[in-house]
Amino acid sequence: MQYNEFAGVYSLLLTPFNEDRSIDYTAYEKYVEWQASFAPQHLFAVCGSSEMSELKADERLKLATLAVKRAGDVPVFATANLEPSWYAQIDEVKAMQDTGVKGLVFVTKGYCNDPDRLYTYLMELASHTELPIMLYEFPGLQPHLMPADVYGKLAQSGKFVGIKDTTCFMSKIKEKIAVQGDTNVLQANIPYLYEAYEAGARGVVATPTTCGTPLFVKMWKEFTDGDKAAAKRTHEHICLLDNAIGDGFCASAKYLVNLLGVPMNWYTRGPHNLNPQRLKAIEVFCDWAKANGVL
Repeated sequence: MQYNEFAGVYSLLLTPFNEDRSIDYTAYEKYVEWQASFAPQHLFAVCGSSEMSELKADERLKLATLAVKRAGDVPVFATANLEPSWYAQIDEVKAMQDTGVKGLVFVTKGYCNDPDRLYTYLMELASHTELPIMLYEFPGLQPHLMPADVYGKLAQSGKFVGIKDTTCFMSKIKEKIAVQGDTNVLQANIPYLYEAYEAGARGVVATPTTCGTPLFVKMWKEFTDGDKAAAKRTHEHICLLDNAIGDGFCASAKYLVNLLGVPMNWYTRGPHNLNPQRLKAIEVFCDWAKANGVL
């Protein structure tokens, strides 16, 4: 199968914080360079893993700007419709595209129980930019799961290049794949990742990419090269990574990034906390991953 330029691995970006919960921009720039060094197809700034709901508008714009600055040749996408009012969202779209990002991300905004409103809202907002747009079923604004028929209509419009699907059920994933056309259903669920690829998903946008990009790049290359057995083995390692960081995300991902050599506190603005047992579990996983050439 031939894949388009918007398929593949979208590596999510964490937001490092200082002890007072101000953003540690120095750590962030080094982290973006580290993520880009693994050559994913894209970086995704200002996402759920960035704690975007806890960030102010100016902080979101600065994070996107710095990501573009430090990403080298890796194109950056960023969420651009988090403000509460319609006119503020139009301004946000324009400001985000001025950061230099190569694409925008629109969340479904909690409109998914009203298909007509959802379709009209996304089409009207899309008219305010010429950049490619990825859709995002962001769980922070519910109901967030887009009906497949609505996605099919949006896919046919030519305005959208893909969707971060967060349904977490293969039946629902396949419904979107059936109508994706030339767009890209990008998978967020780790246990079903290989199965979703087999079904026709065209990439991944998942939380463990914040700290395990090499594994996702490796699996995508193996799968697209036709080495299904190798892709299955790498998927096993990805599942182990997902289980290792499961509790306390995003804090646990930040702690693992720090263990992997990018200085970063595991502070968050949300309710996340890491107890000694979780810290030890992440350390054990990291030691194993390093010793076995996994990470």
